[in-house]
Amino acid sequence: MKPASPYRLTARAVPSPARRRLSLGAALLAAGGALGLPGAAGAADPWPTRPINFVVPFPPGGPVDVSARTVTQAAAALWQQPAVVDNKAGAGGIVGAQAAAKLPADGYNFFFPAIHHAILPTLRGNLPYDIEKDFVPVAMITVFPIILVAHPSLPVRNVAELIAYAKANPGKLTYSSSGIGGGTHLAGELFASMTGTKLLHVPYKGSAPAMADLLGGQVNLMFSDAPTATEHIKAGKIRALGISTKARSALMPDLPTIAEAGVPGYESNSWTALVAPAGTPAQVVARVNADMVKVLNDPATRDRLLKVGAEPMPGTPEDLGRFLRAEIAKWSKIIREADIKPE
Repeated sequence: MKPASPYRLTARAVPSPARRRLSLGAALLAAGGALGLPGAAGAADPWPTRPINFVVPFPPGGPVDVSARTVTQAAAALWQQPAVVDNKAGAGGIVGAQAAAKLPADGYNFFFPAIHHAILPTLRGNLPYDIEKDFVPVAMITVFPIILVAHPSLPVRNVAELIAYAKANPGKLTYSSSGIGGGTHLAGELFASMTGTKLLHVPYKGSAPAMADLLGGQVNLMFSDAPTATEHIKAGKIRALGISTKARSALMPDLPTIAEAGVPGYESNSWTALVAPAGTPAQVVARVNADMVKVLNDPATRDRLLKVGAEPMPGTPEDLGRFLRAEIAKWSKIIREADIKPE
């Protein structure tokens, strides 16, 4: 059954169709007038009338931050108000989420969660916020494809050969990641679970040292974010076996997906989205969603995002709500099966 939209209005019965139309029209005008939405009559306080705050739970310059700044700067031109990105990094995304959950739900505060916020409920538990209850979904923003790459010394040229080799050599293949419990780590655990293989995880503190040891041959494989891997793939220093997206990616259109290359149903991307504190007016949520969809479909914005390894993913608030619930369920299962513990 399709879940009910959190933004659906429930109308009371009225004596006649004419009165029903009159009441609904008045209600919409009143709601629109309060926020200054297009078509509102006598709007005394149009939205937005002041800068809009966007909390990013990671440091400046990272993929989530770059995505957030790209889309908010483009949207600011539509709003004719500044979009202020507030980086509140710490504890793998917890600090920013906790701070954003406490902000006023007045239509001027938003938060950019990432895949970490679907992993943390199971990996950490007892969080000082609830990603589902303390926020309302606004829009999916981007996905960051993960590329499965191998050192050239490994005698495999595709995913099917890798699975066969791993099954013939259980526990001998190593893969690096940017850290325990991160998206690239869990991409490897999901792969092992779905293929019935045993891979040895070697965590690092960041993608750069993880890639350095793959290039040096200290590990056999890596589930890498696209920006870290792309230049080395083009230089022939590592071999790309597959990409984690559901369909082939615009980043590397000739590279098969891991799903089509031998693991049907496999999908494991890092991502970022946009949510707002619970209680944010539904009309503002709808307006911001519409503007984000417009921005993400703009060719110039799309090109800027693709250059940093991010694929635009426009959609509805309901799409994001379903996606977030599915991500939490998927990673909860993998974390428990693999008995992953936080660092």
